[in-house]
Amino acid sequence: MSNSVAFKAVFRVIDAYDHPHGGRILRLRLGKGEPPTLRELRGGTMTATSETGESARLNVSGFSAAGGKPSDGRLARTGRIDVHVTGEGARPVDVGWEVAGPV
Repeated sequence: MSNSVAFKAVFRVIDAYDHPHGGRILRLRLGKGEPPTLRELRGGTMTATSETGESARLNVSGFSAAGGKPSDGRLARTGRIDVHVTGEGARPVDVGWEVAGPV
């Protein structure tokens, strides 16, 4: 990841699957930094990086309620959030990738 951009948080992808209407659902676990608010995440851009160095820019279009209703308190307490991401780079993102942002 680029050192020139300061990211608020760095997450690890713990589950990933295709969304039936396009994009992907990524289940994220906070690894470093402060948990962002849902307002900061929604519509934000994040950078995903694989263990091999492949990277992708992701647009967060919303959240999945499959893991429970998303809220700022829940994210701060559990460090987990399920995000719906779109963009050409979303397809290869999978378990083990690191996701940093929002920018």
